[in-house]
Amino acid sequence: MSDISKLAAVQMASGPNTTANLIEAERLIGLAAEAGAGLVVLPENFAFMGKQDRDLLTLVESNGIGQLQDFLARTALRYGVWIVGGTIPLRASNPARVRSATLIYNAHGDRVARYDKMHLFDVVLPDANERYQESATIEPGDQSPVVDTPFGRLGVLVCYDLRFPEAARRMLDSGLEILAIPAAFTALTGKAHWETLIRARAIENLAYVVAAAQGGFHLSGRETHGHSMIVDPWGNVLAQIERGVGQICCALDRDRQASIRRTFPVLEHRRLKCR
Repeated sequence: MSDISKLAAVQMASGPNTTANLIEAERLIGLAAEAGAGLVVLPENFAFMGKQDRDLLTLVESNGIGQLQDFLARTALRYGVWIVGGTIPLRASNPARVRSATLIYNAHGDRVARYDKMHLFDVVLPDANERYQESATIEPGDQSPVVDTPFGRLGVLVCYDLRFPEAARRMLDSGLEILAIPAAFTALTGKAHWETLIRARAIENLAYVVAAAQGGFHLSGRETHGHSMIVDPWGNVLAQIERGVGQICCALDRDRQASIRRTFPVLEHRRLKCR
């Protein structure tokens, strides 16, 4: 019998009201659980999107203590699902900055891993009259954990990390099978590159990719691309939600993934390794 589980991605259009965002996140996690999901991925900044990046400092939590961490633990336990908790702001070594942290909780509500966003979005988009400088507020991480789950070996990339294939390759050396990607891609860059990058990361690593995005208009005036999707190791888009709020859920077939990796052994043919 094939080893099949279900994965889900949640899409939101978060604003500056944390309470409202958490209520919406829990509603969508509940819908995913009702659909049979065992693993649910939330988008980047699921609990808060202020008018500017520095607003994150008002919500910063100490590692292991805080409203947002309690919410993730409690919700994972309540619905009996693993949660990849989008990103939340945790204290950094510099008090003027935060770590954009993805926390992973198991179905018992225990935290099992933490990933801090590595690559920071410092770009100018003249066509959209937008400028971003995440490094002014966020302190980058330097570790890429891969964690054992009932669904396979799980790793995380956050938003801009998606543009750096070596980040996924480094996790592949630790047995990566599922890649979770919380994101808040801009409307402009998302239209140009989002699906291509998601499918590329799936194909080149023969991995399932669960990409959970912000998707819509935010009170800050920013517009995010949405198009959350789940992609299989052959690059097929199994499920997608274009814009607005919602969740998608579909089956993960570990036996099929193992068969693809066995009969198409591209991962064994690598000649260069990431350090």
